[in-house]
Amino acid sequence: MAMTAQTRRAPADLAEVVRFVDQEIAPHANAFEKAERIPREVLSRVAELGLWAPFLPSESGGADMDMVSLGRVHEEVGRGCSSLRSLLTVHSMVSASVHRWGDQAQQEKWLRAFAAGEKLGAFCLTEPDHSGSDSTAEGTTAVRDQDGWILDGRKKWITGGQVADVLMVFATTDSGMSTFLVEADRPGVRVTPLPHVMGTTASMLAEIEFTGVRLEPSALLGPPGWAAGTVMTNALNLGRYSVACGSLGIIRAALEACAAYTSVRTAAGVPLRDLPHVRQMMSGMVTARDAARLLCQRAGALSDEGDPATIMATWVAKYHASKAAAQAASDAVQIHGANGFSPDHQVARLYRDSKVMEVIEGSTQVQELTIAAEAYREVAQ
Repeated sequence: MAMTAQTRRAPADLAEVVRFVDQEIAPHANAFEKAERIPREVLSRVAELGLWAPFLPSESGGADMDMVSLGRVHEEVGRGCSSLRSLLTVHSMVSASVHRWGDQAQQEKWLRAFAAGEKLGAFCLTEPDHSGSDSTAEGTTAVRDQDGWILDGRKKWITGGQVADVLMVFATTDSGMSTFLVEADRPGVRVTPLPHVMGTTASMLAEIEFTGVRLEPSALLGPPGWAAGTVMTNALNLGRYSVACGSLGIIRAALEACAAYTSVRTAAGVPLRDLPHVRQMMSGMVTARDAARLLCQRAGALSDEGDPATIMATWVAKYHASKAAAQAASDAVQIHGANGFSPDHQVARLYRDSKVMEVIEGSTQVQELTIAAEAYREVAQ
């Protein structure tokens, strides 16, 4: 990355994040999508603003940012560009995992670089031959040898995989699923871009193949066999929280685009803003926005309090916000009519990106199973 620890400064306040999104992200998000990447200078600006991992403690180069504030940052970035917000999400998942589960040497090696954006992380869980929601179906293996581990396998749909410096890889070992920190430039690591995806097109997705990759013992994050119940659970919860907040950003972007558009367009001489069906859809967006914000704030506040209830609260926030974002984006296209399909209007991109939110970090259908199961447990008590 272009930024260094010496040039990085304290994280921007929310007003500065809003200005950054309004001036440097939102006006160019369609161009990012067309180019299928976020320009390196934009990634450097994120680093300059201290937004890669501001929740890390100050002694690790972070700013001790609380989860509610982090959610607001990811909401604003998601309002401007879901692809950039996705990069923040996976980097946050890796950074938080190293902070919580890494030993002193790993923390000293990576955390300041993560906070400064000098090294970017990618979360490597999904296998190409298994359902992404089936986190136990791991084809990637890590076998012990006298010098450490030998890693073999493939991961697909890896957000930021094209530019990541550190890959947090989940692999099956003789002790169960384990987590490894793998430098992307190691011999045996092959990164293949995945172009022309439908949504979050600029998030630089990749398929990553590991062929006889030799790892030192220090590459293991946490004890062997710990990944499924600890590292993965905490990382995915943070990922869902970020996606929920980013989905709220999509709702806001759709609402703002429609308010502006209907204020200047007419149909048969009648302003679009005065049509009852337009007002109905706009009212739905307002309600969805406010409900999503309250759910996200609740999940973040519970996390800040260390309350384990944050896990289910995050499931609920992500479920509502992602579904609401998809509906808001669909309504926004409807309101824009034929213009809604044009690359000149952002609502087409919002529509594509919103569908991704219903799939990643636990699909809508998986969430329905999980949330309903919790409801039955509460009744049984």
